Amino acid sequence: MSPAEDVLLLLGLVRRHLRALEQTLNPDYPDEDWGFTAQQVIEKILKGWIVLADQRPPHTHELEQLLPLAQVTIPPMLLKLQVFAVEARYEEGPFPLPAPRGDLLALLQAELKRLDQAIVTAGGSAAQG
Repeated sequence: MSPAEDVLLLLGLVRRHLRALEQTLNPDYPDEDWGFTAQQVIEKILKGWIVLADQRPPHTHELEQLLPLAQVTIPPMLLKLQVFAVEARYEEGPFPLPAPRGDLLALLQAELKRLDQAIVTAGGSAAQG
């Protein structure tokens, strides 16, 4: 498979996570759980950029380690989701989200769209879901 085809596999997971985030915009849903899923989205998007560059992403949840390998810039607000990868899952909170859910969701959707466009440019076909 080409790198563009490989990254489409990751993006299937990203789209599933985004659907979950859309369904849990209710403030009664725990920030820690919402933030974890949001962190997973940006982590997979960064790994998608790495795969698209025909590289193997490292086994890490650390956004700061993935970012230079992905060779893209992302909104700094999304880097603040890092705390939800591990700390918010295993430590006592509270762990407030760095911005309103709708704002974070819009940023994540924009990053997915940007990667989708890069895949099309690279010769893959971005599956919409």
